[in-house]
Amino acid sequence: MTRDPEIVSKNMSRIHNKDTSIELQLRNALWHKGYHYRKNYKALPGSPDIVLTKYKIAIFCDSEFFHGKDWEILKLRLEKGKNPDYWIKKIERNRSRDWENDKKLLSLGYTVIHFWGQDIKKHTDECLQAIEEAIWDTKFSDTATDYDISEE
Repeated sequence: MTRDPEIVSKNMSRIHNKDTSIELQLRNALWHKGYHYRKNYKALPGSPDIVLTKYKIAIFCDSEFFHGKDWEILKLRLEKGKNPDYWIKKIERNRSRDWENDKKLLSLGYTVIHFWGQDIKKHTDECLQAIEEAIWDTKFSDTATDYDISEE
């Protein structure tokens, strides 16, 4: 099956790297729950899509294709497709960059959460629950004090 290069170009030009539908859906849900956030926060490695600065939580809304969900299966599909060298290299680089940025964020004390696009679309409430659990963990760890309960 051949594709018209003009149609492919038109489709690719409509892919955005910020304010995607999945980001908007998750941000809207967070806003309705009363959470304030920064979007595409360039002060942090990887410019996370959503950052809850108060709780040091960085959230990424990843598309399945460009971030390589089920990578081994997707890679086999790409090897059979058009321009496999380009796509495999591109997605592997994206995955590597994601991993590097996660390490940097963790070293800065951030909790890093990645959601796949379909999970946000179909299970927004579960994504919110995961975020709220991370907030709870952050609040709890900030108020936790080490007590020496050993007997003297």
